[in-house]
Amino acid sequence: MNLKLLATAVFLCGLSGIARGAEHPGREYIEKNGYNGPSTCEECHTGTARKFLETVHWKHASKVDNVDNLEAGKEYGMKNRIYTMCNGNDIVNNLKEIPVNAAGKTKYTGCNTCHPGNHVSDVGSTGPEAEAAIDCLVCHSSAYDFSNRKPYKDNKGRIVMGQDRSTKAALAIAKPKVKNCMVCHEAAGGGVYIKRGFAFTPANDVHAAKMMECADCHKAKDHRFPTGYDPNNWANDGTRLTCTASGCHPERPHKDEAYNRHTARIACQTCHIPKTGGASAKDFTKWEKLPNGFYEPSTLKKEANETTPVYAWYNKTVRNEPHFIGPKGERGDKTSKIYPFKIFQGKAYYDKLTGNLLSMDFAQPMANGDTLAGVASAAKTLGIKKYQAEPGWQTIYFSSSHLVTKAKALSCENCHVENGVLNFRALGYSETEIAKMTSPELYLEKMLKKQRENDDF
Repeated sequence: MNLKLLATAVFLCGLSGIARGAEHPGREYIEKNGYNGPSTCEECHTGTARKFLETVHWKHASKVDNVDNLEAGKEYGMKNRIYTMCNGNDIVNNLKEIPVNAAGKTKYTGCNTCHPGNHVSDVGSTGPEAEAAIDCLVCHSSAYDFSNRKPYKDNKGRIVMGQDRSTKAALAIAKPKVKNCMVCHEAAGGGVYIKRGFAFTPANDVHAAKMMECADCHKAKDHRFPTGYDPNNWANDGTRLTCTASGCHPERPHKDEAYNRHTARIACQTCHIPKTGGASAKDFTKWEKLPNGFYEPSTLKKEANETTPVYAWYNKTVRNEPHFIGPKGERGDKTSKIYPFKIFQGKAYYDKLTGNLLSMDFAQPMANGDTLAGVASAAKTLGIKKYQAEPGWQTIYFSSSHLVTKAKALSCENCHVENGVLNFRALGYSETEIAKMTSPELYLEKMLKKQRENDDF
């Protein structure tokens, strides 16, 4: 989820055929007429704005077919989901001005501040006004002034999300860069590195070191982006992305056949993403006061590459329960592979009457720390008239799909030892199998040869 947020935004003919760094056609037109949003783009990209309104980047929801306990036919996503990484959604935490805090300050906040609309035409809206509200350049301009993307009240008292529709930004139309994507995707979940805990930089990811952009893997068609099978990320555009399905890596990618044999039951990420980061726990029942007088949920967090993943079998279907969201799969299931996950635990309020997780409107606790007032406001918005709030924890498994390394990838001696990174018992192996699998007999000669080669070098 990142990238070409809108060819709608590009405005001119044939963005997909233009090499990175090449000048987009239509410069003279923009210099003469200025940039007027999607209507300028539609001069060449007729119908693109309408199609964009059908995508996950605009709707924040889709039909979901791999997750337990969902209502058939209903669309799910950040538009309406409730889980403890966010404990809210676009409905209860729509962009708004929060109450004045004790320091006499207020501010605008909301989950959908990253939505590529102007808030007047917001998540899931349709029609000509919605099409005209699309912020094409936020994804397609390398000179976008992000300081212009801030909310304000118009002369009708409506909260509007500002956009940079300057000629300067429009003249820098290009394939989406990492910055365009990461402005939203890196900061999701309440701050930098909080949700997924990855930094797409040359020091942290081999793809970034090769000067690749997000869109090189997440190649969109009609602004529909392929995504992975993260157990916590449900909404999708109907296309999926894997290391091999992307066309970049073959099913047997190694020169070493012993490693290739592993790929049948072990995902590429397991060896090539040995570390993760981001938040490990949040407490939405107790918010901490900041120096500026506002409050935020108590959060334990790590930088990228500071956390060791947990490993589990995963067949790309998801166990979804009030207190747990994570991978389904087992050793005996041939469609399952061992994948790495970041475990996150969130404390929030549950309804004692139903057992369901309650949502929270962040406006009240952000201003004064009153979390139960936030629950009451969300319940009113959602039409919940009767509930009994009680604290509880939810565990969520996040897929590790970035921070890819080749030089520091796991090798034989990282896993096939008694204190290795893989917990073979938890993965369903017998004691006899474990004894055989944790013997240096399996790999000693191979590793000695590699060690000698490194010493000689």
